[in-house]
Order: sequence, then structure tokens, then C-alpha cells
Amino acid sequence: MEEALTRWLVYPGVLRADLLTAAGVLISLGVSLHILMRKRVVGSAIGWTGLVWLSPVFGTALYLTFGLNRVERRARKLKRRPSQQYDETPQAPASVPEAYAPLDRAVRAITNLPTVAGTDITVYRNGDEAYPAMLEAIAGARSSIALSSYIFLDDEIGQTFIATLKQAMDRGCQVRVILDGIGSGYFYPAAWRRLRRLGVPAGLFMHSVLPWRMPFLNLRTHKKLLILDGRVAFTGGVNISDGNRVARKPKFPIRDTHFRIEGPVVEQLTQAFLVDWAFVSGEELEGEAWMPRLSPAGHLTARIVTSGPDADIEKIATVVLQAIACARTSIRLTTPYFLPNDLIVSALCLAAARGIAVDVVIPRRSDHRIVDWATRAHIDPLLENGVRVWLDEPPFDHSKALSIDGEWCFIGSANWDSRSFRLNFELNVEVYDPGLARRLDTFILDKCETPLTRADLDARPHLVRLRDAAVRLLLPYL
Repeated sequence: MEEALTRWLVYPGVLRADLLTAAGVLISLGVSLHILMRKRVVGSAIGWTGLVWLSPVFGTALYLTFGLNRVERRARKLKRRPSQQYDETPQAPASVPEAYAPLDRAVRAITNLPTVAGTDITVYRNGDEAYPAMLEAIAGARSSIALSSYIFLDDEIGQTFIATLKQAMDRGCQVRVILDGIGSGYFYPAAWRRLRRLGVPAGLFMHSVLPWRMPFLNLRTHKKLLILDGRVAFTGGVNISDGNRVARKPKFPIRDTHFRIEGPVVEQLTQAFLVDWAFVSGEELEGEAWMPRLSPAGHLTARIVTSGPDADIEKIATVVLQAIACARTSIRLTTPYFLPNDLIVSALCLAAARGIAVDVVIPRRSDHRIVDWATRAHIDPLLENGVRVWLDEPPFDHSKALSIDGEWCFIGSANWDSRSFRLNFELNVEVYDPGLARRLDTFILDKCETPLTRADLDARPHLVRLRDAAVRLLLPYL
């Protein structure tokens, strides 16, 4: 007893060390239990557990900042109320080619949506073609306009869109605009401020002035949607900025591909917007102005696929896996960022191994150099297994398209990376049509001039290869 008392009195530093050690053990134990219960990926669980035991304070701080699945937890707020659900009345799906009936069944199970016949799609290249068509459609709208964009800048073309939206509202149109809370500018985007000053209803998606409440790395709405009167829609990869007007030779030109869609499938696109608007503003939009009865406008069969860190998690990635598995002759894709997970990499490798022509087009230089570095360290298994990777020469092309067998295609906002497949809210459209699929095939094949080979990767200086490999460790967040 006396020895213990002497130790407490004479060696206070020892006591403090004992208390800190005990606290560290308790913290590490508590965090480890959370990791065991929450982390599904074994490698991730082992890594975080080791870190919090090696450094309880630093490791716990990192885990609280980056390791917690706030995506899933916060996304529960996005679940649709009954009035926001898609119409789940059984519908007879549109006919698709017999060879793709398994894919159709799989995607219906994934999305709980039917394929819809009577679709017409027009393709536009760059803002030079897309913007005039979009502005003309806004000018012609009579009842409602819905616009959602990841990037919406207050530059020349952005101000033109804002002025046209204001004119539409003044003539009696209901107008609603969603801007991403990060993509369109940090804190309070200038385009959003201008819209609000003019009285145009506009909301910021997942935005907070408090930095610790702003989900910088995830929960972004990456969708590009413009819907007029619930009858005509535009979607694809084109944001709203002067950089997309390539013919004007901006400082950093951005090539891209956009699509005008008409027909009954527009109802699915409108539903996707209405769910986002209800979340952003709390307002539920209903009625004929937003959801009119739609007649066939063409001969294509289509369906939308939404994805995000909520009930829709990884749906676009799952559809991609299903499409790769169903491919018979060719898989061709172009994407500005290519960092798919191991499942998709393996699926592409297996497709090439069974004799399918697999062509992947990526930019020689994108607008994010760190992504380019990680990509170079990520694609060696593809090249080793016969997948052909091609470098698209500048200017940077932001287009995203997948074509399977020249019969089926997948278009929209999603890139081939973890951010789009898991962290962002995205919208793609699958189309069963040889005409559009072959047009996209030709578009992609025209880019297949400069191959990226294993010799090119091996020729990188050792320090560059080390840098690329280190950056690749950030793959879940790139």
C-alpha cells in the first residue's frame, strides 16, 4: 500500500503515462469494435484496425475523418417518401432483342423500372451544338422547366442560360434549378446567387457553409438534366460553362457529348429530378405541368439507371458488370476518368480472355493530373489480359459512353471511377438500339489511334512509377 502511495506521489509522470495508456487501449478497443461491425471489406478493416492500435489518437482521428461511412448514414435522409416513389404498377416491358433478354431482366431487377419503347434520341457534340438546342427548348417551354447541373458557372453562357430561364418564368413557366453545392463553386456559387436575385427557384445540393458539415469528397449530384414541359429532356456529360464551347477556343477546351431524349422514358428522367428537388427544397412537384401523359416519339427502347450512396448504391456499376457479362463480340467504352474497382477490371479481363474485343479510350491528359497518375498504375492487369487501351489526344474529352456488340449502349453522367460508381449521385440511360450503339461504336473507334502499351508503362522512370503507385492508394476517393 505504501509503495503504491509513494509511486503516486513521487512519480506523477508514471501515473499520467498509465492513465494515457489505459485511455489509448479503451479508445482503440472501442474503434476496433466499430470497424468490425461496419467495415465489409476485409482489407480495409484490417488496415484501420492496425492503424488505431499503432496510434490510438492519430489513427482514431483519421478514421473519424475518412473511415466512417457517412455516405450511407447521411444518405438515409434521401430515401423517398411514398408520394415520391416511382409508379410501381406492373408494366409490360418493351420488347428487346432475344439475345439481350437476360440483360433486360437483370437491369429491371436492379432498377425496378421497365424498359420503355417509343424513344427518340438526338446526339450533340460539345456545347457548340448542345447549348443552342437547349436554349431553344427553354425558350419554347410553356409549363415547366427542370434543370440540374454539376457545374453551372456565372460566365457568358451561364448568364445566357439564367436570362433565358428568367424569361421563361416571366411568361408563366414553373422553373426549378439544382446546382451542386461544390461543382458549381465553393460556398455560394455565383450562378446560384444570380438565379436567386432574379427570383428563379434554385437549390444547392448537399451544401453547408459549415466546413465540417460539407461532404467535400462525396454525396455530389453529378447529374446533367434539363427537362422541358415533362416531354423533352437533355442529359449526358455537358456542364454549363464557356469551356464547353470548343469552337470559341477557350483556354481549356472541354469536348463532350450530350443527348436530347423524347418519348415515354422522359417520365423516368422527370421522376429522378423530382426526387432530388424534394430533397433539396422540401417541395414536392406534382401535376400535369411536370408529369404529362407521353406518346411515342421514336423507335428506340430505353430505361434510366440512377445511382448514388443511398438505396441506389452501385446500381450503375452493377449494370455495367451485367452488360460486360452479356457481351458476345465487342465492348467499347470512352471515359474521362478510368479507375474502376477490381470487380469491373476482372470482368473486362475475363471478357478479353474469352475472345471479345475490348477497347478502352482514356484521355492522354485529363483535367486532373493525379487521376492520370493513378490510372497508369491501375491498368496493367487489363493490358496483360488483352484489353486494348487507347489514348485520346487533346483537347480533353469529357464524354462517357459504353457500347456492347453494336446493339446496346449506356450513356449519361457516370465516369468509370469509384466516385461515380459509389460516391456521387448519377444518372445514365441504357438504350437497346443498333443505330445509336453503332454510332457510338464509330465515335469510340475513331479515337483508337494511339495505343497505351505495357512497354509505355515500363518506360516510366522509377520515381514516376512510385508516385503513380502511391497515388493509386487513394483510388476509393479519386
